[in-house]
Amino acid sequence: MAGSKTFVKFDWLLIFMFIALVTMGWINIYSASLSDTAKGFWDFDQIYGKQMIWIGLSVIIIIFVLAVESKFYERFASVIYIISLLTLLGLFVFGKTIAGSTSWYDFGGISIQPSEFAKATTALALAKYVSDIQTNMQDFKNQIGAFIILVLPAILIILQPDPGSALIYAAFVFPLYREGLHGVYLLFGLFAVMLFVSTLAFGAVWVAIGVALLAGLLFYRNRKKRPKILKYVFIVIGCIAFAFSVSYIFNNVFKQHHRDRFNIVLGKEVDSRGIGYNTNQSEIAISNGGWLGKGWTQGTQTKGNFVPEQHTDYIFSTVGEEWGFVGSMIVVLLFVGLILRIIFKAEKQKSQFGRVYGYSVAAILFFHFFVNIGMVSGIFPTVGIPLPFFSYGGSALWGFTILLFIFVKLDGSNYHYA
Repeated sequence: MAGSKTFVKFDWLLIFMFIALVTMGWINIYSASLSDTAKGFWDFDQIYGKQMIWIGLSVIIIIFVLAVESKFYERFASVIYIISLLTLLGLFVFGKTIAGSTSWYDFGGISIQPSEFAKATTALALAKYVSDIQTNMQDFKNQIGAFIILVLPAILIILQPDPGSALIYAAFVFPLYREGLHGVYLLFGLFAVMLFVSTLAFGAVWVAIGVALLAGLLFYRNRKKRPKILKYVFIVIGCIAFAFSVSYIFNNVFKQHHRDRFNIVLGKEVDSRGIGYNTNQSEIAISNGGWLGKGWTQGTQTKGNFVPEQHTDYIFSTVGEEWGFVGSMIVVLLFVGLILRIIFKAEKQKSQFGRVYGYSVAAILFFHFFVNIGMVSGIFPTVGIPLPFFSYGGSALWGFTILLFIFVKLDGSNYHYA
């Protein structure tokens, strides 16, 4: 419409859920990190005090992100992505090694983890690429371009090494699926994971027998359609070859602590004092909570520091112990509400760029939320994935804040008035 102007209207429901999650996160970080030497809420020498500083600086980041013209994010998405890749490359020269991973830059005692920001920059680059090609993702050449955008940062993060953070890039399959990527990729990925885990649990021989029987059953069921037997044969051979390669991958590619964590989840090893100590103590903390929990700062596992680094990746165990099933469900429902709201708003976007970016944000948050809670509950192996807006750390909080509020800005710019 001629003479129309852009009127920014922010989604306050999204903003409210963000504030609620950050606030609840800080409350639980306070409890998990409270010590006898603490001088009160404003003790910035304590972990919870430092998190309060990160939260305060997040407000400045939000103001900056919302002040930038929304077209800037689309126009310069590729440039921002390249700068992000350079920061990941720079770690191999200037990075600081913490807990065996060279994933940090150290600026006068303040550590910044660039992989936390790379998720937002990759989401921007993917949205830019998909919107520029102006077609669906069924074309194989377009798929290759999209996968290259996702693989480059993932490889650089794996080499740090930080496989947990790199695992997040699998989430980008979902926005691509929304844009027309064939569902066979999702099925293939799920089947590969099932095949991998089944082989570890039961052995390659039994998995090979199971695959052959399943293929035979499907062939017999579809016999009236005259299926091509060679197609089934090749699929069976490929699956069996993959099953017999699992042992080599598991023993030569995975590190020992990764193997131990898988074995514990699969019930092959019981090591409640060694590599499985965190998960075991986390499960105890959650089970101690009951329906209503033991009360804020009253958790016996939390106060006794039985769960190492509880304020970071295992922060949800504090929620389970001190707020119980009811409190845990409130947190889960907040995350689910946030993710569903983002998907709803993504479908309302006027541009493909905004839609792809919105789905990317929802997929990343869901992946973090799902894997972290599964990890803390002992369902998944420990992979070092933080709970968004909850886990302690400036880089993680800022990365998720930037990721979300770029979408808030893009969504708000959808509104116009004459």
